[in-house]
Formats: sequence, structure tokens, C-alpha cells
Amino acid sequence: MLAPTGRDAALTCSLLQRAGLRGETCASLAELCQRFEADGAAALLVAEEVFVRDGVGRLSAALARQGSWSDVPILIFTGAQAVARPHGSSPQQLSALGNVILLERPLQPISMLSAARSALRARRRQYDARAELLAQQRAVRERDQFLAMLGHELRNPLAAIGMALRLDGDGQPPSKYREIMLRQFGHLKRLVDDLLDVARVTSGKIVLRCEDLDLVALARRCIQQLSPALQAGTTLELQEPSSAVWVRADPVRMEQVINNLLTNAIKYTGHGGKIVMQLSNESEWALLRVRDTGVGLAPEMVERIFELFTQVEGSLDRAQGGMGIGLTLVRNLVALHGGSVSASSAGLGRGSEFSVQLPRAQPAAVGGETRAPEPERTAVGPLRVLIVEDNEDSRELLAAILSQRGYRVLTAEDGRAGIVAALASRPNVLLVDIGLPGIDGYGLAREVRRELGRAVYLVAITGYGQPEDRVRAERAGFDVHLTKPVDIGALERLLSSHVAGPYAS
Repeated sequence: MLAPTGRDAALTCSLLQRAGLRGETCASLAELCQRFEADGAAALLVAEEVFVRDGVGRLSAALARQGSWSDVPILIFTGAQAVARPHGSSPQQLSALGNVILLERPLQPISMLSAARSALRARRRQYDARAELLAQQRAVRERDQFLAMLGHELRNPLAAIGMALRLDGDGQPPSKYREIMLRQFGHLKRLVDDLLDVARVTSGKIVLRCEDLDLVALARRCIQQLSPALQAGTTLELQEPSSAVWVRADPVRMEQVINNLLTNAIKYTGHGGKIVMQLSNESEWALLRVRDTGVGLAPEMVERIFELFTQVEGSLDRAQGGMGIGLTLVRNLVALHGGSVSASSAGLGRGSEFSVQLPRAQPAAVGGETRAPEPERTAVGPLRVLIVEDNEDSRELLAAILSQRGYRVLTAEDGRAGIVAALASRPNVLLVDIGLPGIDGYGLAREVRRELGRAVYLVAITGYGQPEDRVRAERAGFDVHLTKPVDIGALERLLSSHVAGPYAS
């Protein structure tokens, strides 16, 4: 309460106290703002003569620093002729303060108490809303922490399974059963990625790394990867234009979009069906359509199909599987790229069509459709690679794979042993798991960087794949952050392109 003249403050505090309400007085507007921001308040009771000079502006600034949940009631004692007095503020000026209640003097006690109790009830509801908001924010943080741990725990065994399958088949014709295991491994990996990515997208934590991208070339690769998953007699066709379809996009995220659309079509298209992907340039937009002859969509499902956990209703055996997150991820990733996605269907049993619209890249940005060839690199001796990984299966399998490919490989099973081995052997490359016992991967990277400087190429290979994990890895000194399970071909390309020059000896 701030009423610097007369006995308004003392009388009002006494009145509130008799009614069981607590009131505290302030000697100045500066004190009022300071105590309100430090301790909070159910309401502010202010005499209108306080708003001389820039009083409205000073109080407005304090209110603006409140959270979005806050709309503190401000009860202003005013007089009938307040606007006419030199220091008076008009109702229009006072409205800038927000939740303003004007109380005209002389004021009856019953009116004062009624206004105070109403303000108290309104403020209590705001505090309840704040508590609910904080609880939701805490739940989101806990969910993100759980998903990060889930990703780590799932990706570690996935990494070992994937490497074992590749190592077991190196140099041998692929058997039918190994092909099945590799296909299902890829399916499980995509499910884990989608589960974690949908949480990141919906919470705004996805960071795009955009470049000029030809959708035609990307679609060819995706179709080649997914063709083995087709049911017998089902065809998958790509209809492409005579020229490239250029967009400015993150290639990893756009591959997720295409893979999820194709996987969805394959899932719901039975034996002897047909799936067609069509790409085209139309005006300022690049268009991608996936059309199938599968189970189709009921009219009420067309609008709901992109909602999280929504699935086409089917038989109790849930033969199609899935978690109902793939199309949600498609919608959100396309929106992040400035595009849109829609679904259509002639009805149940009559197939579906999903259409993606993305802004076309400007020709000047693309710089033509021909790109300069990569310069040839000078051959170097075998690279010395130190693998620091506490999971015995993953460590031994990765070491065996890299040894088969001509690398000189050492291993260590924890952070302290990794530091000792790195300083003793001075490898060209360190492949480091983050979740190590004792000294974690971040501590190892900082110690190795301090002792060896840039003479070693540091690669984090971890099950932790959140954006903040990548930032933390970079700050610790890592050159690259890779998420398990790592594609061995991609790892080899990374080593050859980034290590063959400055790090090789």
C-alpha cells in the first residue's frame, strides 16, 4: 500500500487487519516496486497522487518484469476531480498498468473490503496458474531427461547389434536371415530416432542444419533403402521431373520426412499394391507426393492423422505396428522448413495421398546443378585409432571392424585408462563414449586437449543425442558428435575426409 499523504494508509491497514487481511505500507513508489518484485503481493493499493511525473512508467516497468502468468490487481484511490489536478492521471493513462480498479474517495469500508477480497481471489487464482505452469515445465524437463536416458540405454545395445551384423557378414554374400535382421535393425533404429525426435520437435529443440538439397537424389536413396521392406507383389515407383528439385533444407531431417511417408505407405499397402512418389517444381514451391493403393482413410481421420499417437484403426492384432508418431514428426519437420503437408483419401479401401509443399531454393543460391568434384586426397599410412568405450561388446566389435579396414586400433575401457592410453600412444583419432565410469567423456576430452592440443581428432560416439549434448561435447573439445548406432560407412567417410590432412602422420 502506498498513500504518502493523509491517514489513508494507516486507516486502510487497520480496516484490512480487522477483516483478517494483511496489509503493509510503503513510503515511496521505489520501495513499493522493490518489495513487490522481491516478495510478491495479492494486490497493490496506491493513491492516485503517487503518479506524478513518471509514476505510471516506473510501476509499468516493474509489472513488465513479472511472469506471463501475473496480472496483479492494482486498486487506485482516486477522487472525482483527479483528472483535472496537475498530478492526476487519466483513466486512459492508468490503463497501461493493466488490471486497474479505481476506488473513488471518500470510500465506504464495505466497498474497500469487497474490492480487496475480490483482488485477493483473483491473485490466488494466478498463483494457482503459476504452480500449474511450473509443474508442467518440471514435467517437460523430467520427460526430456527420461527420453535422453532412454535413448542412451536403447542405442547402446542397438550399436552392438548393428556392428555385429556388419562384422559377421563382411566379405560374404548376404544371407536371407542376415538381410532380415539388418532390415529389422534399421526399422528399430528409425523408431528410436522418431520417438526421441518428436519430443524435441514439439518442445522446439530441433536445430536445422540447412543446405542446398536435391529432393530427387534424396528420394532415390530413400527408395533404395526401403525397397527391401515391400511386401510381395507391391511396387514402389518414383516419378521425377526432367530437372532437379532444389530446396533449402536439413538433409537428415528431410530424409526422415521421406522415409516416414514411404514407411507409412508400405505399412498400409498390402500384397500386390502400388506406391508412387512424385516430385515436381511448381512456381515457388517444390512438391512431393506419396500415393498408395492401401487401406485408405475415413473422412474423420484425414484431419486427425497428423496428431500424435493417432493410428488408422485396424484389427486387434495390430499387424501394421508403429507408435503413431511418424506423421506428427513429418508435419512438424516440414513446418520448420517453412512448408506444409496434407493428406487426402477417397475413403476406406481406396488408398491415400500425402502431399508436401516446400519453398524452392533460388537458382542463385544453388549455383547451378553441377558441383565441382571433390579433390583427390594424398594416400597416408594407417591411422592410429583409440576407442574408449565401457561397453565391452561395442568396444570389441568396433575395434574388429576398424582393424579389418586397415586402421591401427587400441582400446580402453574407462575414462582414466583412456587418458593414459592417449598420452602414451598419441593416436590420430579418439573415438570416445561419453557415459564412461570415473572420468566421463567430457573430462577425457578436456584433459587430452590440454595435453595434446589439436594433434588428435576427437569424436564423441554416444547414446546421448539431444542438442544440448552436442553443444556440451563441442565445448569440451570434441571435433564431432555422433549418435549411436553409428553407420560404419559414415564413420569411415568422416575419418578420411577430416583426418587425412591435418591429423594424419
